[in-house]
Amino acid sequence: MLQPKRVHRIRQRLAHFTLKATLYVSWVLGLFPFTFDLRKRKLHRSKWLLAYGLVLNISLMVLALLPSTDDHNSVKVEVFERNPLVKEVEELVEVISLITTIITHWQTFWNSKELLAALNELLMLEDRHFSKLILGECRQFDRYVIEKGLVVIMEIGSSLVIYFGIPDSKVVFHEAVCIYIVQLEVLMVIMHFHLAVIYIYRFVWIINGQLLDMASKLKRGEIVDPERIQKLLWLYGRLLDINSRLAAIYDIQVTFFMATLLSANIIVGHVLVICWINIKRFSLVVMILLFPQALIINFWDLWLGIASCDLAESTGQKTSMILKLFNDIEGMDKELEKRVTEFTFFCSHRRLRIRHLGLFDINYEMGFHMIITNILYVHFLVQFDYMNLKFKSD
Repeated sequence: MLQPKRVHRIRQRLAHFTLKATLYVSWVLGLFPFTFDLRKRKLHRSKWLLAYGLVLNISLMVLALLPSTDDHNSVKVEVFERNPLVKEVEELVEVISLITTIITHWQTFWNSKELLAALNELLMLEDRHFSKLILGECRQFDRYVIEKGLVVIMEIGSSLVIYFGIPDSKVVFHEAVCIYIVQLEVLMVIMHFHLAVIYIYRFVWIINGQLLDMASKLKRGEIVDPERIQKLLWLYGRLLDINSRLAAIYDIQVTFFMATLLSANIIVGHVLVICWINIKRFSLVVMILLFPQALIINFWDLWLGIASCDLAESTGQKTSMILKLFNDIEGMDKELEKRVTEFTFFCSHRRLRIRHLGLFDINYEMGFHMIITNILYVHFLVQFDYMNLKFKSD
């Protein structure tokens, strides 16, 4: 068995590789129009990268919108001819996907200045403050970074398996390249947001570790500088502000992306029910390898994004719980007690939330509602189109 230290090093290297790969792929795809000044430790917006990204992404989207060539395969022809509702639902999903792609690219370039300011502030906080406060390894950070990179690869792989794996499908390689590069771009933009959320979680985790360390010292009778609490409060407030700004920058893109995943799961689930009822007409490859894996990966991608946001929110809630530990400490310095009270009041009035469009928070509660709604829509479609599910003999 691998030793814990070795496992930790491997995990850290994988997370570091995922972050670097994300950066380089984003530069190649024109999705990250910023250059990094190593001396000043700041990002700068590059007009050349902006222009390159616009030209590349507009060209790819135009090529991807060429008349579809993969409709002529045995599965689609048979399902569409015998079940017109599936075709109508798929066309709706394609419209949602198109709108998602256009809005994602538009918002990415339109909000580049705001994104630059938020990212530079995160870099500043890490370089000047958080890099000096780390008390241990943040395993959850590495885990979520690695999983997010893996799920992007699996999403593209899943799409390619369906495109090339359906029997008797008409394959056009250059169009497939354009379509799935566009899909990769959308996935990468959403990954940028989730990585930012994971970084915010890591910084709040560091603050919680510092507070726990101070509470332990006070219980042992050691002296704690009140300015440390004041500094942590300032850092916590800055993180909440950056989190709100990032959520505002990405809220439309993430909302439409989740709508795309939910609608895709509905159509895939509906087609899977049709194939299962008519199992004698379809091969085991379609039944076992194609649609089920797409459904599982889509749900994993959706749930991972929800879990990332919930992780940051729950870690923020732990800050309030940790501050309550100071209430049990007797003989605490008045100035220190005042700083702790200020921090407690701040946490009671402002919470770390990932809220989109000012309407809903992304957490486990909302995630369960989404998944239940997804399943119910498939159930409704099956009930509504019950008479057409089983194909009649020719």
